[in-house]
Amino acid sequence: MKIASVSSSFPATRYHQSQVTEAFRNYWGERLENPELLSRLHSRTGVQYRHFAFSIPEYAQLQNFGQSNRAWLQVAQALGEQAIDGALAASGLQRRDLDALFVVSVTGIASPSLDAHLINRMQLRTDLKRTPIFGLGCVAGAMGLTRAADYVLAYPKQTAALLSVELCSLTMQLDDLTMPNFIGTGLFGDGAAAAIVVGADRTTEGRPDGPSILATRSVFYPSTEEIMGWDISEKGFRLVLSAELPDLIRCRLLADVDKFLDDHGLRRGDIGNWVIHTGGPKILQAIQETLELDDRALELSWDSLARFGNLSSASILLVLEDTITKRRPAPGTLGLMLAMGPGFCSELLLVRW
Repeated sequence: MKIASVSSSFPATRYHQSQVTEAFRNYWGERLENPELLSRLHSRTGVQYRHFAFSIPEYAQLQNFGQSNRAWLQVAQALGEQAIDGALAASGLQRRDLDALFVVSVTGIASPSLDAHLINRMQLRTDLKRTPIFGLGCVAGAMGLTRAADYVLAYPKQTAALLSVELCSLTMQLDDLTMPNFIGTGLFGDGAAAAIVVGADRTTEGRPDGPSILATRSVFYPSTEEIMGWDISEKGFRLVLSAELPDLIRCRLLADVDKFLDDHGLRRGDIGNWVIHTGGPKILQAIQETLELDDRALELSWDSLARFGNLSSASILLVLEDTITKRRPAPGTLGLMLAMGPGFCSELLLVRW
């Protein structure tokens, strides 16, 4: 099994973090008891730029969840098409070569689901096996790769695409003056990423290509539902984000990673490349300290966070894309991909470059 390629796409609208902060300060005005708190929180996210689905003034026109969700479906189709086509081109494949499509998103819902809309829009094969996945949040990019890998393991002559589309700006609550929303308005951005995963008997002509998937591991932490997720109501998606998350990472992650590697006769020192979801500065710091990694190991994750913000499920794919195109490890290098998300849970992929 191999990740043949990864490609991303973004809305044209792009803002510096200071512009976003100022827009929220102006919008909330006197309702902000401490405007400097908002500015301080935004400045500490590690984010410099973000892409948004719409210009800032347009968000005030979205009066309810229905309007925001319809906007999500409209933009998600365009970004999804661009990302899939980019990944196919990079791997030397055509739309007709796709046998399965996995779509992950946690920022909008639709029935028929987004994958069905894309089949019509892109005129994909009508016998395409499709799997829409909702609710996994930040971990879904890694878990989607796992599901795609499972598919081509069963069908080694076939090709699967994973698409992640997240329009986090459409979930921001304009009447929510709580700390989690303050953090969310400073951390999350919009975009899409697609990965092509091919079976062992399927060849591609694109270059450069990604790593082979050697093994995967899913870890669920019981009774941690309140750590992260959405409180979904008639107003849409309200961010749930607990301050306990870094402590959970420090408590659990090391043993989970070491057990996964030990099961394959490996140690952390054998891993020469780390592809880690850009959860935010406290999350990245907790992961780095817990796994005893040097600064270079997470450099691409920090860089992606600065350029795009946290794109939920798409973030780990952005880091993987940069690893393939900007800092491809030497052949034979072992790597570990890691993402965490609502549940609370971890997803691990052992790869070889």
